[in-house]
Amino acid sequence: MKKPEIFVAARPRPGFAGAGRTGVFAALPSDTQRVLRNTYALLSLTLLFAAGVAATSVSLGLPAPGLILTLVGYFGLLFAVYKLKNSGWALPAVFALTGFMGYTLGPVLSRTLSLPGGATTIAMALGATGAIFLALSAWVLTTRRDFSWMGGMLFAGMIVAILAGLAAIFFELPALALAVSAVVALLSAGLILFETSAIVNGGETNYVLATVSLFVSLFNLFTSLLHLFGFGSSGD
Repeated sequence: MKKPEIFVAARPRPGFAGAGRTGVFAALPSDTQRVLRNTYALLSLTLLFAAGVAATSVSLGLPAPGLILTLVGYFGLLFAVYKLKNSGWALPAVFALTGFMGYTLGPVLSRTLSLPGGATTIAMALGATGAIFLALSAWVLTTRRDFSWMGGMLFAGMIVAILAGLAAIFFELPALALAVSAVVALLSAGLILFETSAIVNGGETNYVLATVSLFVSLFNLFTSLLHLFGFGSSGD
């Protein structure tokens, strides 16, 4: 039976004041433009770094770290990022976190590649993740919509999804795991809207935290889509 995946959640930060509903990147305040540039630059680097770690994990056939180590490693490194967000150690902490998440992704990719059409499943999940991120980001940057009202709902929803995912693992319930993947995909899309809106409207001024939030959302979106797309070819 295919092992259900556990999803991780970055805590949304408090709401912020909204701004106008129209405008483009060039019309944004200079401070907002700076945060956006730094966020997208760091996000690109962390995605490449995590992908490299995941590819290395696949090529070396490294084993999965296990549920306990995954949760301890993720939340411990996430706490370190928040603790060091304004220090010179923030960037090393971010790369440690994203690299660790890339390592945990390696065994998932290895299992997917062992399934019929596994490479196609990974390509589909990767393409869908990129398309969703670009579409949602462009929408927020263009309209400057305020999605701060979604913060509490998204955080609560992700906590419920984590608990449901744990139940799916312990009680070996593939149908529940599939439902959790679908819910996490929707929640991750909402978190992309929430965080991008926070940057655009001035509610998020720390590009380190913005990068981590977007990275975690993309990671969860990709793994949930990977599970959904690969379910039909699992043979279970």
